[in-house]
Order: sequence, then structure tokens, then C-alpha cells
Amino acid sequence: MGNILRSQKQQQKPQEPVDPHGLKPATAAIAALTRDLRSFESSSVVNVNCIGDGDGFTAYVAIRDDPRELANVPQEVYEMLTARTKARIRRDYWSADTLRSTLDKSGYKIIICSGNEILARKYRIRLRGVDAPELKMPYGKESKNALEKLIGGKSTKIYVYGQDQFERYVGDIYCDSVFIQEEMLRNGHAWHFKNYDRRPEFSAWERKARAARKGLWASRNPEKPWHWRRDERNERHGTIEVYSS
Repeated sequence: MGNILRSQKQQQKPQEPVDPHGLKPATAAIAALTRDLRSFESSSVVNVNCIGDGDGFTAYVAIRDDPRELANVPQEVYEMLTARTKARIRRDYWSADTLRSTLDKSGYKIIICSGNEILARKYRIRLRGVDAPELKMPYGKESKNALEKLIGGKSTKIYVYGQDQFERYVGDIYCDSVFIQEEMLRNGHAWHFKNYDRRPEFSAWERKARAARKGLWASRNPEKPWHWRRDERNERHGTIEVYSS
């Protein structure tokens, strides 16, 4: 399990986030089901196939590893698990596969860990404070590949601060003692999303990458991803939408 980044010099590295209720991450309630978001740590590796682009991925928290998750599993999920087990025993694999698909849609997933099937809760994660090029944009695939190298096949610690309009959990990501947003910004794999995050160190990391012409900044005038998305929406709907900077 990746350890949370602990800086030796406060001015150089961001401090570990503090839970709003003063609780340590190990004891802070995940509370994702109640929308009272604090922090949680993913207890399974991030599969590279679960990384959508340079600023988002899907994490799975193993139910057996977190008593809080275990206490919040809906009864219907247990019923689906029981029904799937019975279907497999009688070799009704079509029903078993259908139940597994239904389980996935309910926000849970059966994953393989050390050869065993375990139940995990699904969380869609959005990196807080950065915006990566979309996959169809120039440097979109490179940005995704950069995030894959940082977290693919590894465990992450995720500090959640809220949810966005797409119901993704927005948070700071740490993996192998590395602050992921810092790495993405320092190496020019993402923009600082200033409309939603004003942390000055994020702007500083972006400026340094831009000055060094790293990553997407090798292009002299890269298109901002939020402008690209705006233009895509305008083209689909025939409307005019204006963003500042």
C-alpha cells in the first residue's frame, strides 16, 4: 500500500490533507454513501484498463478490508451474490454472468485477488485541481499513458473533497509516496484547473513545465481542454458557450 507523502520541507511538498473532523485517515469514516465526504484509501491496485484519461480513473475498495464498507453493503447486493453462487453451483453460467453484470451496475464489482473472488465497491475518481487533454486532443493519449505509469498496477491513497457534476469523487491522489497531481503538472501532462483549484503550488509547477517545454507544452499554443469540451458541446447543440481564460 502506497504511503502518504510526508514532506521534510513544508515549502517544497504539500502536506498530507487533514480530515475536516480531525480524524486520521485510518479512522475517518469513508461516508461516501452519505455524501459527507472525507477520505478513503483504495485497497486494491488500479488496473490500467480502469484509467480513462490523464485526470480520471476507477478505483475499487475491497469490502473485506474495510469494516465501514462492509457495514454499508445494501441487502440487495448480498442477495445478488447469493443468487450468483447458487447459479454457479447448478452450472447456470448465463444467470451467473447476468447477476454479475447487474452487480457492476449497482456500484459493486467482483474482482480477482490472489486467485480468489472478492467483492469491491466501485469509485470513479477525478484528480483534483488538474485538467488533462481529452483523448481525442493532441497529447491526450500521452497524458493518459503518463498517469498509467504512475498508478497502473499499484495501490493508491485518495483524499476525497467532494463530487463533481458527473458524480465522480474529486480528490488528491498519492501513490508510492508520490503526489500524483504534482507529477502530472511538473512533467507537462496536465493543466492546472484554476477555475476549480487555486493552490499556488499547482500554478508554479505548471509554469516550470511550460518554461521547460515539457509534455504538452512542447506545442507553443496547446488548446485548453475546457475550451475543447466547450467547442464540442457547441458543435453538437448549435449553441454558443463562453468560458473565461
